[in-house]
Amino acid sequence: MTAHDLGLRHLCCGILTHPLGLHCVVPTDQMLPDGSVRGSRFLDGLTCAVEHGATFFDTADSYGYGHSERVLGQFARQRPDLALQLSSKVGQIRGSAEHPYAGRHIHHQLEQTLENLYAEELHLYTLDSFDFGPGDRYLGNAIDAMRTLRDVKAIRAIGMRGPFTHYAASPEAWAAQAQRFLYLFRLIKPDVVWTRFNAFTPAVSLEDQDLFTFAARHGVGLVLAAPLAHGVLIGREAERSSPHEAAHPRHAGLMPSLRDRVDEQLHVLRRHFGDTPGTLARLALRSSLQRGDQCVVVAGFSTAGQVEENFSCLGDPLTELELGLVDDVYGGLRAQVQEATSNSPVRELQP
Repeated sequence: MTAHDLGLRHLCCGILTHPLGLHCVVPTDQMLPDGSVRGSRFLDGLTCAVEHGATFFDTADSYGYGHSERVLGQFARQRPDLALQLSSKVGQIRGSAEHPYAGRHIHHQLEQTLENLYAEELHLYTLDSFDFGPGDRYLGNAIDAMRTLRDVKAIRAIGMRGPFTHYAASPEAWAAQAQRFLYLFRLIKPDVVWTRFNAFTPAVSLEDQDLFTFAARHGVGLVLAAPLAHGVLIGREAERSSPHEAAHPRHAGLMPSLRDRVDEQLHVLRRHFGDTPGTLARLALRSSLQRGDQCVVVAGFSTAGQVEENFSCLGDPLTELELGLVDDVYGGLRAQVQEATSNSPVRELQP
């Protein structure tokens, strides 16, 4: 870790961006049957973000089967003066193809994504799944397709998913994910790794290094998603004065019985840092932003108020002592999850 300011960062070659961006998933309650957006809440959030300097907008063709891409494209059409840096993903939607990575399906999905986003190129295009068919049958095809798209400048950077499984999966399951990631990483040679990262994400060992040291050593950028763990890390602050809605524990990948334990741990942070609105959001966002200069954080939202709080609460960088305290509390949260689920089916903790 070096500088922790909020100036522009080099995510990778060709992408210089504000370190806090948006994870653009249009909530289902804002979608109409024809795929249009109910009202302007989501578009207002996008507007609020660019007013705060945001440049990086992350989505996927699988978010509402293209709905989120189309809403972001609608915003881009309304603001042609903006130089948006657009990120999307491929690998979840098969359509009529044999596999999401088969044949020219990646090319076809990119064409649709560019049309949805009203764009001529993508800054980042991410392989959104580790599933490359039986025996990795379509892995070579996917790699060739992505490199061709980068060569012809249809995309600027190739991304791949980071290692991830259920938050409360066994250490063996996480180790298996890490090994699978390393195998694919060496073949794909991505420019960027896109991964969920928050207090509940266990550390994984990659060539005897953590993800951030590994990425820096290989010159790879990181996009960190779900920094607030779907609102769980702002605790019951969301029920009082924060514009963030309190997440249902199951939606965040946690059993309901863990909610009280989580709030007990977060109370430690409130006692030290204060209980003003935005404090817990600041700690969660800052602890992600300060992991390294090559990291860009994308936070989800459903209202402009949430975007306003996320960008306004950041304040000064956390000191090393403060980061240590946050890491200790977050470590306690992970321990609570492991303890509570040691005798429970992992299927109840879907991320």
